[in-house]
Amino acid sequence: MKRSQASSPASHVDDSSHANKRLKMDPAAQDSTAQNEEGWTKVEKRKSKKQRKTESKQGATSPKFMYAKSEILKRRDAVGINDIRELVLHLAADAPPSSWVRVENPRTITKVVALLIPGLTPDILALPPLPTSATLNPNVPLAVPLPPAQPSEDASPSVPFISSTFTYACPTRAPGDQTRMHSVLNAFFQGPVTGEERKRRLTERLTSERAQEKSPMRYLLTKELMIENGYPMPSYLAETFEKPAGWVETKVTAVDDLLSTSPEETPRIYAMDCEMCMTEEGKQLARVCLIEYASGIVIYDQLVKPGKPVVDYLTRWSGITAEGLSKATATFEEVQAHILSVLSATPTPVLLGHSLESDLNALKICHPRCIDTAVIFHHPRGRPLKPGLAWLTKKWCGREIQNRGEGGHDPEEDARACVDLLRKKVDNGPGFGEFKVDMESIFERMSRARGGTVKSAVVDHGSPAAWHGQKATTCVACKSDDDVLNGLVDSIESHQFLFGRFTALADARGWITAKSTGDVPLDAVPATPTVDPSPAELRPVLSTLDSQLRQLYAALPARTALVLFTGHADPRRMSELNARKAAFEGALRMGKNVEELGPESRWTTADGRELEEEVEKAKRGLLFLGVKAG
Repeated sequence: MKRSQASSPASHVDDSSHANKRLKMDPAAQDSTAQNEEGWTKVEKRKSKKQRKTESKQGATSPKFMYAKSEILKRRDAVGINDIRELVLHLAADAPPSSWVRVENPRTITKVVALLIPGLTPDILALPPLPTSATLNPNVPLAVPLPPAQPSEDASPSVPFISSTFTYACPTRAPGDQTRMHSVLNAFFQGPVTGEERKRRLTERLTSERAQEKSPMRYLLTKELMIENGYPMPSYLAETFEKPAGWVETKVTAVDDLLSTSPEETPRIYAMDCEMCMTEEGKQLARVCLIEYASGIVIYDQLVKPGKPVVDYLTRWSGITAEGLSKATATFEEVQAHILSVLSATPTPVLLGHSLESDLNALKICHPRCIDTAVIFHHPRGRPLKPGLAWLTKKWCGREIQNRGEGGHDPEEDARACVDLLRKKVDNGPGFGEFKVDMESIFERMSRARGGTVKSAVVDHGSPAAWHGQKATTCVACKSDDDVLNGLVDSIESHQFLFGRFTALADARGWITAKSTGDVPLDAVPATPTVDPSPAELRPVLSTLDSQLRQLYAALPARTALVLFTGHADPRRMSELNARKAAFEGALRMGKNVEELGPESRWTTADGRELEEEVEKAKRGLLFLGVKAG
């Protein structure tokens, strides 16, 4: 008897080889026949004519995916993460269809679930290697072999759910340039706005520019932007921040909308920057500098006597030295009280800074009026990435700062850079410091869907509400893959689009470390050495992942589109080479000669070629598409 395909979300390649297509089934599906103990086959009674007609009609309108092989062959590169994003928007909202995949009856899809599972590679799924011949295209979908009916004990570890559910794996390519791979999460969650939305924003901007004079007050952060960027909020603005012991908030004469809009009387603006040092109880404030925006005069520059013994002055970043800090006489409480008195004037002054929430956290002060150059200026790759102060100053003010090497930063220099950037913004208008290609969150795009706002959920490790899930309807912060599974299952009924990320496999393979550096995303920062765990060590991890996918799939309602992608391949060697390259370039900036560096510290042309090759390898990923039938 043929395998049933009723519950299978397998996608197909749209070419002439229909006769060779394989039929797969959901592992949980059962045949409608059964054998008794004597070997006879029991056949169900013939269905009524009306029931057969209904089922036939439902089958004709069932949604399904078909890869457009001819279109994929025309492409220069493999399907990108941006293509996956646009496909999701086509399914969940009203974005145009994609050319590389055809979706039959897309409007009958009830929900879309996108899963990112880094660590899944072709060898785990027994896929053939990508062709390297110049006559073969490496971007066409690969047939996924069926799992063995009775796998042997020494068989390679795998994920049978994927092998038995999906028919094809489509190669994908992560974003980046020749020497770096950019964030897969950022590419998936952020995209260019539509032409219609770009026109609307331009009209809104021109109207705003005509309606308001050139004033720095128009760049005040709204309450929503402050919350979105993690600012410690005063209790009279929002009950989103519970002040621990030692925290204070600016006193205001009245609480009204004027706190976050331009008041009739222009208040004073103070640019602020703080530096920290590491003590036995963590980072503590070591120096704070205040500059008046209008006059450019330093009104306060104070070293802070640490309350606990210093274990690291962080000189390279803070500019603080043991000799300098030994002269400090002011305590933290005295400095905090002075800053608070300055900020409690009438009208309430404005604080200006770069990622100012960090400085407010260092001072343990909540303040209602803030201008943040990390928010009003844009990163060239769009939100939610934030530009660095040194980069902004060089790009828009034409000068370099923070170039003292081991001497670290100077808070006065950084505060003056913020003053100059704001003046440039005021003189040139709101569009200054932004880039021509406006970007927006995938959730902002869903909110404008013609069929109504799409309820969305992001279920992920860490704090998705502070990062890629900022605009989602619901965010679920998780500490484990089990939390991700439970969060997805709990959110399925009430949301039309869900995103989840399973990271245990990538973690087990050494692909993830605790922090991100530069443009290398969190899910692509390597641990060393670049040695995979043994099959025996991987088997329980893959078995758990397989069980989690089966549980999730069983919980999905009928006609749910399942978009499963891996994002990238092994990034460890790429990141090792980038770290070596950065160390070499840093040594040259510090004035060292190449001859002074050992052979292991030098960067050669051969290293550059290897880096480019490793980057291309790391960018490779896989995509699996399907719809759960019902």
